[in-house]
Amino acid sequence: MRIFLVRHGESLGNIDDSAYRQFGDHNVPLTEWGHRQVLRAGQAIASYLKELPGAELRRLNVWYSPFLRTRQSKDTLLEVLPADLIEDVTEDYLLREQDFGLFTEIYDHAEQKRKFPDEFEKWARLRNNNGKFYARPPDGESRADVAQRVRLFLQTVMHDAENGKNNIIIVGHGVTNRAFEMNFLHHPVDWFERSDNPGNADVTLIEGRHSDDYRSILLHKSVDRAQGQNELCGAYGSEPDVVSNIEE
Repeated sequence: MRIFLVRHGESLGNIDDSAYRQFGDHNVPLTEWGHRQVLRAGQAIASYLKELPGAELRRLNVWYSPFLRTRQSKDTLLEVLPADLIEDVTEDYLLREQDFGLFTEIYDHAEQKRKFPDEFEKWARLRNNNGKFYARPPDGESRADVAQRVRLFLQTVMHDAENGKNNIIIVGHGVTNRAFEMNFLHHPVDWFERSDNPGNADVTLIEGRHSDDYRSILLHKSVDRAQGQNELCGAYGSEPDVVSNIEE
């Protein structure tokens, strides 16, 4: 079984927090740079598949988060992956980004504290007393909550694997992809606390033959934007829902 975990490419929100207020978290598009990142990620997956022995080559089932940046990333991957290897392409809301509640459009801690001082202090105490994994932002989800819903999605993956659909690509977000890896490989909470989110358009490969020998490797490390590098910062694509939000 092979599972390719792909984080979405660079989005407008990754280079400017105000994009979350402008578009809404679910509707933030990729940048042109992010599109190119995902193209290279797809090429890396295609190259890996090309080197597999014919007996190990299986058709791929692609799962993706419903957020715009992950939908665009999924479409970009499909541009470069061999079409004859794609079996199903399916959206699943369980793969969506972590819900930060009141802090959804505010990722700067200083601004969170200024706008919601009481809620921020409570959240800070929870993080200090219970750990980041369990602390819920006000009206939002903890990382433990995300891990629980990703475990539900994992049940679907394992059910499909029993029916021969055991090579998949998951196009998700940093926290959700990390939660999937944690659940699938039975990592402890401490692993999640110590690990970092994958970079934009990074590809993590989980593979193995038996339940006790699955391992993950970083198959592809994307090229991040260098400090001061300002090209290809515009929004990629022009879907109607993005345009309507800009006009509003």
